[in-house]
Amino acid sequence: QVQLVESGGGLVQPGGSLRLSCAASGRTASSYTMGWFRQAPGKEREFVTAISWSGRTIYYDSVKGRFTISRDSAKNTVYLQMNSLKPEDTAVYYCAADRIQYGLESSRNYKHWGQGTQVTVSS
Repeated sequence: QVQLVESGGGLVQPGGSLRLSCAASGRTASSYTMGWFRQAPGKEREFVTAISWSGRTIYYDSVKGRFTISRDSAKNTVYLQMNSLKPEDTAVYYCAADRIQYGLESSRNYKHWGQGTQVTVSS
C-alpha cells in the first residue's frame, strides 16, 4: 500500500511560483510512476504531468515550459515546480501513484491518491 501526502499549496499572484511536494510512504514507492492532476471548481479532474519510475516525463500542453516535475527517490518525494502561474491554474492539485508504464495521462490508471492541496492564483 502506498500513501501520498501533498504539501506546498497556497495563494500566489499571477506570474508567481509555487513548489508542491508529494511524499510517498511504502518501501516500493520509488518504483511507482507518479502523476499530478488538478481539479478546478465545476470542472473534471485533468492531467498535469507525470514522471515514470525510469524518469520519463510528460506534460499537459498548457503547462509545458512553466511546470517541472522531478523526483527524489531517496526521499520518496515528487515535486512540482510551478512558474509563471496564471489564474487558470487555480485548482486543487492531487498527487497520484501506480505501477504503470503507459496511459500516464489517465486518472483511471492510478490506484493511489493524495488528499489534494489547494493552489489559488489571484491578485
